[in-house]
Amino acid sequence: MKFLLFGTGDYYERYKKWFDKNQVLALLDNSPVKQQTWIDEIQVVSPEQGIQLPYDVIVILSFYVKSMKRQLLELGVAEDRIYHFYEIHRLLPHLASCSWPIQYYGEAEQIIKCPCGGRKKILLLSHDLNLGGPSLALYHGAQVLIRHGFLVVFASMIDGPLREKMVSEGIPVVVDYGLQACTMEEISWTGSFSFLVCNTINFYVFLSRRDTRILALWWLHDSEFFYDGVDKKLLCDLECKNLKLAAVGPVPRKAVQKFLPDVPVANLLYGVEEEGGEEKQECRSDVPICFVTIGYIEARKGQDILIQAIKMMPETVRRQAIFYLVGQDTSMMAQRLKEEIKELPQVVMTGVLGREDIDRILNRADVFICPSREDPMPTVAAEAMMHRVPCIISSAAGTSAYLQEKVNGMIFPNEEAGALAEKIQWSIENRGELQRMGIAAEKIFEDYFSMKVFERNFLEMVETV
Repeated sequence: MKFLLFGTGDYYERYKKWFDKNQVLALLDNSPVKQQTWIDEIQVVSPEQGIQLPYDVIVILSFYVKSMKRQLLELGVAEDRIYHFYEIHRLLPHLASCSWPIQYYGEAEQIIKCPCGGRKKILLLSHDLNLGGPSLALYHGAQVLIRHGFLVVFASMIDGPLREKMVSEGIPVVVDYGLQACTMEEISWTGSFSFLVCNTINFYVFLSRRDTRILALWWLHDSEFFYDGVDKKLLCDLECKNLKLAAVGPVPRKAVQKFLPDVPVANLLYGVEEEGGEEKQECRSDVPICFVTIGYIEARKGQDILIQAIKMMPETVRRQAIFYLVGQDTSMMAQRLKEEIKELPQVVMTGVLGREDIDRILNRADVFICPSREDPMPTVAAEAMMHRVPCIISSAAGTSAYLQEKVNGMIFPNEEAGALAEKIQWSIENRGELQRMGIAAEKIFEDYFSMKVFERNFLEMVETV
């Protein structure tokens, strides 16, 4: 079979191992900067060029499956020749018979092979070991369970920096690439546990054929955007015996209930570790008011809406503020925004910052802005509230459910730049209100996102499944 792989970013790196290089005719990418270059000794071309090659199948290696599939269909590609990385199991049915190397760290292998001895033996399954919100949330779950005497193994589809951190703390870790594409029945070592926690929609194939005698909790963090590539029949036919669903607020709950409307979905928010450090700086009238936005610069995160809102404000108002856009800035949208902000000296794009620098900038911030078009429950908003920073949040972000207008934050209608501009201008003109709102925002953090609250809720969820 001859493949074209559409996408050369993060999900290409995650899934490229499933494809023999000799069977990949080309990589497809819409970025002119990447076209006519080579990655892994494979040429990158435009989709228009790629479809002229004698391919059998195009596999989309991106979560932007809806727009990429539409593009291919408009180019004349037959729908039955387009696959998504979620469908690798169906595309490559021989996977179950493959012997993929499994990496064990700490006491993982011993715990898998040993009897539980009356203790609940729990497997926590993560889609990656990066330092993103869902993986860190599950890591905090592992800490809670180990403190309370459970036998725990943390397993992931791919390796990442979180693995070293966990191993240094004595948390056993497994990295098994088979988790990306195989069912539970096909990964025999997972059957030695008395309880499973699966994190994110990425595990729907794994759960589609499982040992239903083993209790399982499926903890969903994903908005509707992340369901675009799923095999809808496979998800809708999921066997829910001994399976409990929990979601990080209303956005992921609504997303999964489109497919499983009759299955109850409990609420389970993540916890955020409190950071020490400098005392919170107060909002001063003699310096520009500081607005901060943190997140990968892409359409879903809505930084273009923020830039549009800033442009709408009178220049005399803009000059009283500074706006920091923190996050990965190599995307096509980021390149476009860099051109736009050349005329906006009040806007600073910082690129990626480390943990200490993010804490420092939140400590300096007067207002945090989340302009996302879709965002289940942004961790950075909870971190901002922990720092006593009030938030201006899009109605499409799950955190908006916890805000009261001008009491502990503000909400603007999704994608309405004019409404966002009004909230920003109000903040500038009423900076004396921000300290009061920040204290009220910290109360939201303490009541819903603190580690103490998470520990209680997570233990209750595990013990009642």
